[in-house]
Amino acid sequence: MTDSEEFDYESLPTNSVAVNMAAGALAGITEHVVTYPFDSIKTRMQLMNSFYSGFGQAISKTYSQEGAMALWRGVNSVVIGSGPAHALFFAGYEQSKILFKQWDKSEDSHLAHAMAGVVATTLHDSFNTPFDVIKQRLQVAGHSYSGIMDCAVKIAKSEGFGSFYVSLPTTMMMSIPFQSVQFTTYEYCRKRLNPKNEYNPMTHIVSGGLAGGLASLLTNPLDVAKTLLQTRGISQDAVLRNVSGLGQACKIIYKRHGIFGFMRGVQARLLSNMPSTAVAWTTYEFLKVAFIGSSMAPATIPSN
Repeated sequence: MTDSEEFDYESLPTNSVAVNMAAGALAGITEHVVTYPFDSIKTRMQLMNSFYSGFGQAISKTYSQEGAMALWRGVNSVVIGSGPAHALFFAGYEQSKILFKQWDKSEDSHLAHAMAGVVATTLHDSFNTPFDVIKQRLQVAGHSYSGIMDCAVKIAKSEGFGSFYVSLPTTMMMSIPFQSVQFTTYEYCRKRLNPKNEYNPMTHIVSGGLAGGLASLLTNPLDVAKTLLQTRGISQDAVLRNVSGLGQACKIIYKRHGIFGFMRGVQARLLSNMPSTAVAWTTYEFLKVAFIGSSMAPATIPSN
């Protein structure tokens, strides 16, 4: 590494909101598109009326009965929503991390990373939840929507605009601990695996994968409840159609499937979130490096 390249990697262009947003948007789209089929299977396995014996059977049945393209239904909603949402997500994280580190002087700054994760999550989910509702409706087999616009219009007309946000409280309750665990774990692993703070893609892959896996395991019960709430409008079950909140959703999950019902789809969620988190962080960190020297990056890289 040359003298001009010797810098504190953690302080790349994190003070540039434009870089954070551009890198975040591209990372978010890449993350979701690459792992979208796994996310589709996760949604199907979490439905209360699904009885797949496992991840392999879910893929096999979907492919044989509906074709390969069924695994990609709703991906347009993700592309449209995840770009802006992740731009807000990463920019919110980087900027609030700088702020919170001013008073969190501990060696690893776990609290600062967790609090920055809360800010990032709030920005992301407030924007992205309607797109996530549309995505999950399109992922379910047997829906009557012709595309994302048709889905959005029909939901608004038949269920009201509030249906786009009925799952937001549950989503926030899931996402805040998910992202707090993810950011804290990612930053901890990255520093331990890369103590010299140099650009190392493998560090981001491993740290991102571990962070996504741990966060997914801990928050899967709330993700099952979120799926129930977001797909209630297309259920043929009158009880499911009338679910109005997290408490009712949890009661139904427990009554029908017991305590293990809260771990429905966990295998597919791990297979989706571990690589997607690794892809997101690796892409994001690469783009931060790539943007250095462009008109979007700071004129100079700040020293430690």
